[in-house]
Amino acid sequence: MIIEEIFSNFEYQIDCVTLTIQMKFITGLLVVLSLLVFGSVFISPEVFPYVGLLPFLVPVVLVANLFLFFMLALAWRRLAFFPLICLVLGYKFFLISIQFHPKNEEASGLKVLTYNARLFNYKNPPTGAEDPTVFSWLNEHPADIKVIQEFYQDFTIENRNAIKFLSKEGEFDYTYHPLRGEPKNRSYGLAIFSKYPIVNEGVVFNEKNSNGAIFADIQVGKDTLRVYNVHLASMSIEAEAFENYDSAKIVYKQTLGKLHLGSLKRAQQMNILMEHLGNSPYKVLLMGDLNELPYSNAYFRLSESLQNAFELAGRGFGFTFNRILFFLRIDHIFASPSVVPIQFKTHREVDYSDHYPVAATFTWDGFEP
Repeated sequence: MIIEEIFSNFEYQIDCVTLTIQMKFITGLLVVLSLLVFGSVFISPEVFPYVGLLPFLVPVVLVANLFLFFMLALAWRRLAFFPLICLVLGYKFFLISIQFHPKNEEASGLKVLTYNARLFNYKNPPTGAEDPTVFSWLNEHPADIKVIQEFYQDFTIENRNAIKFLSKEGEFDYTYHPLRGEPKNRSYGLAIFSKYPIVNEGVVFNEKNSNGAIFADIQVGKDTLRVYNVHLASMSIEAEAFENYDSAKIVYKQTLGKLHLGSLKRAQQMNILMEHLGNSPYKVLLMGDLNELPYSNAYFRLSESLQNAFELAGRGFGFTFNRILFFLRIDHIFASPSVVPIQFKTHREVDYSDHYPVAATFTWDGFEP
């Protein structure tokens, strides 16, 4: 009996040592991975290939550290300090991911809206005369400034004349920059509509496809704002391909390559955009479909000089993608630090496009409606 107890205790001690070694290895591996992922947001995809893919792991790393911390803490293991340190280092990513600000829907100020309209779903128009349309929703929305990506303009069909509808026949000033098509007939591109006068306008960059960036200088009371409508290069994710396992397996490798090329292209576009932003003589509002997660290098570069409206006035997770990959927040509203967001909303009830419209209300010292 004594010999059996000795062997039993010995085996138990070996098991404990083995478990400790395993936990140290897992903890160490997670710490290294966390530092790599957190640090990746400060490295441009132009500098290091495929670094643009690492930010997709930020939520995974945060959840893994949180789980490991509680598991080790409950077991009274000193190793718990390591995932805790990682959580402290990654606190900014928590603030970016979720917010708990009040709704404040009655906020008074400059109301803005950004929307990737997906060409107004022109291939599948409403079936009945009484069916609501994206035009009616956009017209009824109270935003003073509306910026639209994938704006489809058709001068040949009366009920497809988007400029006529959204300018309310002169009530809203506008600028429209076609990226593809015949401007005098049918085309699509980027548009800015404003209740206030547009005193200047221009193009930041133009990909002659579906991506680009334009700006409009808008006079609001005694102030002038420079409003950017930005549509960066696509993430190239075929959302429908992930609806089942077999198709997802087929496009998996292709998707990784496309994601890399997309992040590289967006980094190049960001260089042009950042230079233009730096030369702006006015306060800035930058809105649009950036095709970038809040954990990306592009997002952090913009955050160095601008504030994100969701972070200061949003609620929940603010996801903006209206497809199976619903957990993506890639439509953003940024503003100069002196232009303060007091309300933010993602209109998840509006499903005309594969993106949800995003709206915010701003104010600043000396604001006059």
